[in-house]
Amino acid sequence: MEKSELQKLQGFLRQSFGNQGIKVTQARKNPDDADVLLGERQIGEIMVDDEDGDRSFAFAMKVPVERPVLQDYLRRLFENDRLKIIPRPKKNDSVELNSGDDFLGVISADDAKGKSFTFQMAILDIDLDDF
Repeated sequence: MEKSELQKLQGFLRQSFGNQGIKVTQARKNPDDADVLLGERQIGEIMVDDEDGDRSFAFAMKVPVERPVLQDYLRRLFENDRLKIIPRPKKNDSVELNSGDDFLGVISADDAKGKSFTFQMAILDIDLDDF
């Protein structure tokens, strides 16, 4: 992943989550991917998808809490009270994460008991045009 893409992704995530402490760096495991940090703590990964000739990115982040405290955990993590969990119609195993009225991504249960979750956000190359 190019340095300019890392900077654009960082700007996009900072704006999306309302937190200037987010850093995006080249992944140690695979230089084509990126690590997402909040302060010094790695909170997720961004993988590149070049299929179909369009470049896009997939941000994934483990959320190690149960459903009743999911929204509070994310609000504290990102220091952003605008983050809110929205139920999905006809889906019990996942919810949406919004910042205000803006859709950010989907949070899916990792296990049937809902003890941990994974947040997934798709980022298109056109999403990065303003960064």
